[in-house]
Amino acid sequence: MRWLRYEADGRPSYGIIEGDEVVEVNGDPFAGYEMTRTRRKLNQVKFLVPVVPQTFYAAGLNYADHVTEMAKKRGEEPNLPKAADVGYRANNALIAHGENIVIPHDAGELVQYEGELVAVIGTKAKHLSERDALSCVLGWTIGNDMSERSWQRQDRTLWRAKNTDTFKPMGPWIETDFDLDKAVTIVRVNGEQTDHFRTNNMLYGVATFISRMSQYLTLYPGDVVWMGTEGSPKNLKHGDVCEIEITGIGILRNPLVREGA
Repeated sequence: MRWLRYEADGRPSYGIIEGDEVVEVNGDPFAGYEMTRTRRKLNQVKFLVPVVPQTFYAAGLNYADHVTEMAKKRGEEPNLPKAADVGYRANNALIAHGENIVIPHDAGELVQYEGELVAVIGTKAKHLSERDALSCVLGWTIGNDMSERSWQRQDRTLWRAKNTDTFKPMGPWIETDFDLDKAVTIVRVNGEQTDHFRTNNMLYGVATFISRMSQYLTLYPGDVVWMGTEGSPKNLKHGDVCEIEITGIGILRNPLVREGA
């Protein structure tokens, strides 16, 4: 099942995608819903972020090649995390599939994508074992963890580098029927493939993260957990179009514009 959050007739709604149409529901996938007879073509609605999370979690340094490549660029020895490491992002940075990523006028040239799998929490959860951890997941979507690397090195926190407005595209929808072991993540810039990796090639898997988090944090319906990225991302600039595809989910596509350009 694919859940789309969209805007039509000036109001947001949830719906279930059937072919090239979305069937509107009363309610939502978290608290319950009823089907309606209202159908709309996907190309006639505005896509919204699939969910606005109560808490926006992000896995830290969760792919070995990414840790190694980024350390090399800094002239450092790679330091792989010893356990699942959890960080946070800000809702102000969220935008939907198709919306513009806006590069601030004073940003440097090191503006880069990070293609990430996103777990969407569906039920309240606490103290889950790894075996049961995925029971709280409603489904999956795609995130692009945009980063300004010079700010990332300058600031004590990641407030600008990661959380600038529009720096967190997420979408296009929530997919509930997803085989993580078969999934591949593909990044394209202006139609040219720049990254390709097995989505589940993580240092610490989704179940490990959720289980560890739930020992200390209560997870709530609508929370999201971004799972990190592989490889060494390329720089993006004004006029580029960045696509993140995860097979079995779909494609998240966003153009880039520089503020004031």
